Amino acid sequence: MVLLGSTGSIGVNTLIIAKRYNITIEALVAGNNIDLLNKQIKEHQPKIVAIANEADRVKVNHPNVLCGTDGILHLIETCESDTVVNALVGYAGLAPTLKATSLGKRVALANKESLVVAGEFINMSLITPIDSEHFGLWYLMNERPVSKLYITASGGAFRDWKLNKMKDATFSDALKHPNWSMGNKITIDSATMTNKLFELLEAKWLFNTSNIDALIEKKSIIHALAEFKDGSTTAHFAGVDMKLPIAFALRGEVEEAILPSTDLLAMGAIEFLPIEAERYPIWNIKEHILNNPHLGVVVNAANEEAIKAFQAEQCSFFGMSEIILNAYKKFENFKANNIDEIIQIDKEVRAYVTQQ
Repeated sequence: MVLLGSTGSIGVNTLIIAKRYNITIEALVAGNNIDLLNKQIKEHQPKIVAIANEADRVKVNHPNVLCGTDGILHLIETCESDTVVNALVGYAGLAPTLKATSLGKRVALANKESLVVAGEFINMSLITPIDSEHFGLWYLMNERPVSKLYITASGGAFRDWKLNKMKDATFSDALKHPNWSMGNKITIDSATMTNKLFELLEAKWLFNTSNIDALIEKKSIIHALAEFKDGSTTAHFAGVDMKLPIAFALRGEVEEAILPSTDLLAMGAIEFLPIEAERYPIWNIKEHILNNPHLGVVVNAANEEAIKAFQAEQCSFFGMSEIILNAYKKFENFKANNIDEIIQIDKEVRAYVTQQ
């Protein structure tokens, strides 16, 4: 297989599963963590490697190193593997998803932005999600008729903060996730609930339904629920560990223990809470965007620029949501007819946001 984003948490766990099942790693793609990449190269012996920056090429212990977006796309095109794991972060993951699917390769997708931005133009039959929520939904549905789907959210870093304190929250405050350690972007997106909005859009494309919602479940033990047409509802319980969805994405079926079983007595009470727009202003557009999923490209572009502004102390925590909602209103009549128009509107939204 080809692994994009090998040094992130998904990438590291993917290599653990690959080693367990003797899956050959044909290529590794990484960003700036060259030290970890070199350790992965030594252990997995890929034929080819790609990195983000040309300046880091001399640091990579491999004779065949490509660089930048063009390098990644060339790597996907030349590799023989028919499976590509895309664990890149953000908009940068879209072009590799499009390239892989255009070549008929199967994509195990952890890059949610690919579907958020361009789900309409991606062949879903080639996509297997690496995401605990979507894996949970797939596991529960089992081709039975459902009436509604639910995914859960942790609530992010500020779920228990007083609202008047949140307006003064800093970038470092937002990175203190109560349940786990993740990369900066996804942790910020968790705090604003943008991450969950993106996951609803992913589910829209993956399961062809707008009848989906999200709830807060603070322990992050229940990842998804399926409400069936017969009136029953089932829930997917699993530990906070991505190895399970990764194993299914790579293997198709798993019949041995990947995680310890859930200890129901240790877990104790489970509580579901609503996601309130007062704490998570992005939730104001939830229903509209589920019915207009093509606007995901607008939200994604504005969100990535808003995070940069927040990190640079150019806006407040709630200011990020204001930036996104403003851009959403400005571009709400946009509708792409092809990928080229997606790429163009992404640039226009970013330019608009940075000029405000």
